[in-house]
Order: sequence, then structure tokens, then C-alpha cells
Amino acid sequence: MRRVLNCVLVVGVLVSCGPPPSPDELTETSESLGESIDSPLWLGGFNNPLSWPQWGHDAQHRGMTPVKGQDLDRVLADITYDPFVEQEMAEQNGILLAHYQVPLVDGRDVFMEFKTGTYVSCDPPGWESNTHAPCGVNTWYTQIWNERRLEWRNGQLVTRWNFASDWKPPQVPALNILGPSEPVFHSLLANGSVYVPGAGGTLFRVSRLNGTVLARINPFGTLDPLTYEVGPPVADRFGNVYYQAIQLASANQWTTNIQGAWLIKVRPDNTFSKVSFTTLAVGAPAATASCNLNFSEDQLPWPPSPTAVPPSTQCGSQRPPINGAPAVAPDGTLYVVSRAHMADRYSYLLAVNPNLTPRWAASFRNRLNDGCGTSTLPPTGAPGGCRAGAAVGVDPATNEPPAGRAVDPGTNSPVVTPDGSILFGTYSEYNRLRGHLFKFSATGQYQGSYDFGLDITPAIYAHGGTYSIIIKDNYYSLGTYCTNPTYCSPDGWWEVGPYYITQLSANLLPEWRFANTSTQDCQRNPDGTVTCVPDPNHLFGFEWCVNAAAVDRNGVVYANNEDGYVYAIGQGGVERSRQFLNQSIGAAYTPISLGPDGKVYAQNAGRLFVVGD
Repeated sequence: MRRVLNCVLVVGVLVSCGPPPSPDELTETSESLGESIDSPLWLGGFNNPLSWPQWGHDAQHRGMTPVKGQDLDRVLADITYDPFVEQEMAEQNGILLAHYQVPLVDGRDVFMEFKTGTYVSCDPPGWESNTHAPCGVNTWYTQIWNERRLEWRNGQLVTRWNFASDWKPPQVPALNILGPSEPVFHSLLANGSVYVPGAGGTLFRVSRLNGTVLARINPFGTLDPLTYEVGPPVADRFGNVYYQAIQLASANQWTTNIQGAWLIKVRPDNTFSKVSFTTLAVGAPAATASCNLNFSEDQLPWPPSPTAVPPSTQCGSQRPPINGAPAVAPDGTLYVVSRAHMADRYSYLLAVNPNLTPRWAASFRNRLNDGCGTSTLPPTGAPGGCRAGAAVGVDPATNEPPAGRAVDPGTNSPVVTPDGSILFGTYSEYNRLRGHLFKFSATGQYQGSYDFGLDITPAIYAHGGTYSIIIKDNYYSLGTYCTNPTYCSPDGWWEVGPYYITQLSANLLPEWRFANTSTQDCQRNPDGTVTCVPDPNHLFGFEWCVNAAAVDRNGVVYANNEDGYVYAIGQGGVERSRQFLNQSIGAAYTPISLGPDGKVYAQNAGRLFVVGD
């Protein structure tokens, strides 16, 4: 039977096509917009380039939209989505370590995560002194994660519906001295619906119009509380949705092997298939194989000797990091990242065919040589450097060539570039937590790296037949390769900062940098005024706290900073405008998006700010 399709054209290009809306949908949508359904704002659909329907804007996560971003002249909306920020910061020594969804924008609609329920504060506050207490970071499950549809009406964002999910985050342990960071809850717009994470590794398909459940995608049959949907889902141009799930052990979950990990494909008709990460990670060590860890801190300075061998443990099965999203190339190839459950230095970029069969696996090991005795660290034998006699280039913690690490706290996700290459940011400690950005070809060949990759999904600026890569580029005031100040002092060799937004060429060479130079701690008062005081801890600027920047059609980069401002940075590294949001704050990295009219959707201290002219 022939089927009539409802298709959308933007500047003569077919960008979305699907079944026609019902009469009820036409009536509801046209009334809610207050305009004709032929308006360019009523486009809908995950293929509409003017929408921002998912992490990184599109299935390739390029972060670039064909709209012109508005100037940051004023705050158009300010809505609290996380009411627990003060309690969360009290538990994390004054830092907000929760990851949040990117605002999803389509036409006049905005979809955003909202938290309700309760937050159980510890007495006294602080994760270090209450590591096992039933409070704080150990009781994330007392909160409720919701997806809420907001709509622009008469210049205001008003709530149309709220969907309360039963999703809960896994209790991820701390990676470093900052403490555990709350995993991301992230939804997706596709197929005229909103896909929302659910309990037991499931995905809700919710009506975009009224928030009712259309389907619950459950590849596992039961709602196992040990199975978790992890990271943002992604939709390809045909409406296939991909997401990841892991099943943890019942006890000692981060030192006992997982029970399983899967990549799941959901078709537009709600049928699904899944594949194990063990099947996809071709060539990775077996779960029972031996994987190397760090030397112990009683052996400092590292490495203990030029021939020292680090301790080892069972690797554990391959699984996705907790916060990362898959990416889908235009030809349908999926790119996901995998790591050994108990040894994150054994991490891989995996290429997967659309039918969920493995294509290739590329390791992040044995690619780097910028450790001991290089410009990354102080001279070997000097304070902050490796032990005298260390081999040049090795990671002092392992005495091996440095490995890129796919860690759970980072929201790093693969990015498919216009020429088909794949970018992924990794973690490392020996270069003061800066990590590395890796680049691979579409056939899995290593093409190089840049020495920053911590919790960043790079944005792409396509121009003149080529493209550029935009990342944050922070220099942290931390110990060089360990936390012991006697051997890895944070003082002296590098001062605090600088903190850059950096644009790289397609060959990973810097094209320009924009430095944050703020030196004041600011706070917006209840009457709207802003009070600032000098901050002696930020004499060299504030850290860029963006994990996925936005780029408009002219190459203007939009990014938020811990100084409390959102910035518009023009090509060449020139500030176009900035707008203060609510407060200067140390925080986990947050994403930013642009609406179809160029409004800027930024986040600060658990609040959604819409900024424009």
C-alpha cells in the first residue's frame, strides 16, 4: 500500500520525512505555536538541521548548526531544573559535580531534564568523611529524574508536560580527589517522540505532544535493578535509536566484573536488537586476562626503577564508559568507546556496522610518548618530575607508553568529522589531568593526537572545503602525576591557568586561542544586580566548564565558563559578547545548545538560562 509522507524542505533541501501528522496533532501543534504549520519554526524531526535534538546537535556530534547565534545581550529565561545544588555542593567540598543534559530545542519547544524527589544530606557534609553512609552521593536514588517539555509563549518558557522516569544512576566511585560525579540523565528527540532513559536498561518512548508513554523498550525482559541505561542515546537519519546498557555485579561493583554490557538498536517501529561489547571489542584482553595498574604511592617518585613492572589485576569485561554517547556516521557506521571494567588504560574506539556486527577496534594504548623527560613534565630527577633514570616518554605511573583512558566521569563522546575521521577525548593523570584528543581514520588508522582531551566532545566548524576542531584547553594547578605534594607539587612549574578555548586545524594544529582572563568571583543578587569581589585563586582566569560547545553558521563559538559567564567567541579568537548568568562556580562540565532562532541555551548552578538579543 502506498503511504503519503509529510516531508520538510529547508532552502530546497529535503531534511526530514515521515508519516503525516494526525488531524489532532495538526490542531494541537498549530495552536501551541500560535502560527501556521507552514512556519519555518514548525519543522520537527531529528533530521531538521535547525533543531538541536540530541547530544552534540546531530548523530555525528559536531555541535554546529546552520543558524546565526544571537548576541548575548540579555537573559530571556532563567529556570531552575536542579533544586538540590546547594546540598550537592556541600557534599563535594563546594564543587557541583553533577552532569546535566543538553537542552533539546525544536521549533518553539524546549526539552530539559528536571530533578525532583529528595536529596539526603550527610551530617556533617562531605563525601570523604561519609564514604559509606546512607546519604549524599550514596543516595542518588532518592532523587527523581524527569523530562519536561517547555514551550515559548508570549516571550516566556511555560511547562506543557512533565514525565517522571524511574531511571536511577549507578553509584560511580570517585576517580580523583574531587569525589564522585553524578552520571548524566539524557533524552533524545526522534520519530516525533521523546526517548527517555528508564530503569533496568530500558528506554521510554514518550509522546512529544502530551508526555504519555507510547512504548517501553526493554531488551532484557525484566526490570533488573542492577542493569542501567548509560550515557545519551543517539538517532541516525533513518530514525534508528542506539543506546548502551551495563549490568553490574550485586556487590563490590567496581572491583568485581560486570555481568554484561550491550549496544542496543531500536528501530522506528520499536523493535530492537542488541550486541555484547565483548563481541564488538575485537582484540581486547579477555575478562580474566591481566591488566596493569598504577604503582603504589609508597614507591614514589615514579617509576620506582627504569625496569619496574606495575601491579596488575584482572581486566574485567569490556563495557562503555558511564556517560558517553555513541556516534553515527552518515554511512550508518556506529562509533562507540569501550574500556575494561577494572582497568581503564585498556580502552578502545569501536566501529560497528548498522546490523551491529563489529567492523574494527582501535586501541588507545601505545600511541603516546610524551611522559617522563618531555615538555609535559618537569625534568626527570627534578621536583615534580619522574625518578632519575626513567625512560623517556613513559607514563611514570606504569613505566609504559602512556595510554588514553576512557573514564566514567567524563561525558566524552566520539565525533565524526566531515572527512569521516573520528575524534575522541581521553583522560590521563601524568600531564596534570589534561588528557589527549585522539584522531582515527574511518578505517581505524591512528592519525595523531593533541594534548588535551578531558571531558570534551569537540565541536566542528566546517568552512571553505575543510573544517576546524574546537575544544576547551585548560591548564590545571594540580600535582604533576600524583597527589603527593612531596613528589608531585602543584606549585612552581606551572602556575594556575591559562584557560583557553582553542581551535585546531583538521591536522590538530592550533589555529587560534581565546583565554579567559576573569579574576573576580561574581554573584547575581535577588534584585538582578551583580556583585563581584577579587578572587585570589583565579589570578590567571577561570576554567572553561563546557563539555560540548555550540558553533553557529559563521563559526562563532558559544561556551560557558566557571566565572559564571556565557561567551560568544568569533573566528580568530575574538570575543563577540558575553552575558553573566548566576554565579561563579566550580562545576562539572555542562553542554550548550542553540535554538532555530539563534537563542543560546546555557547552564549555570542547576539553572537553565536562555540568552539572546
